[in-house]
Amino acid sequence: MTIRQLSVFLENRHGTLVEVTELLAKENIDIRAMSLADTQDFGILRLIVNDPEAAKAALAKIGFVASVNEVTAVAIDDNPGALSEVIRVMAEGQINIEYMYAFLSTHKGNAYVVLRVVDNAHAAEVLTSKGITLVSEDDIKVL
Repeated sequence: MTIRQLSVFLENRHGTLVEVTELLAKENIDIRAMSLADTQDFGILRLIVNDPEAAKAALAKIGFVASVNEVTAVAIDDNPGALSEVIRVMAEGQINIEYMYAFLSTHKGNAYVVLRVVDNAHAAEVLTSKGITLVSEDDIKVL
C-alpha cells in the first residue's frame, strides 16, 4: 500500500514558496504534510496533498516542475520509541530509507511517517508482518 507524494523543484529565491502555497490554496488543494530540503540555488518541496494530480497540473501551468511518486506511510503511536521500532523493523528487513518526514494525525495518539524507499511493496510486506499499520490515501483524506 502506498500514498502519492508531490515533489516540486523550486528555485531558491524570495517568494517562491509563497507562489506555490498560494496557488494550491486558490486551487483548493489541501496540504496534509510537507518537507522542504534546499541548497543555495534550489530546493525540493515534498507534499502530501488531497489531490496530487490536480496540484501537479496547476503548478505546471505557472512553470513549476513537479512530479508525483509513490511513497510508503505508516501510522505509529505518538510516544517515545515508536519511530525507533519502525526504523529497526526496516533495518532488519534490509530496507534503506532514502528520506522520511512525519506529521501528526487528528486520530488521537497517532503520528504518520512518510518513508521513501526503493521497493514499496517489500517495505509494506516487512512492516505489516511486524504489525505496523500502513497508511492509505483514504486515511490521509480524513485528516
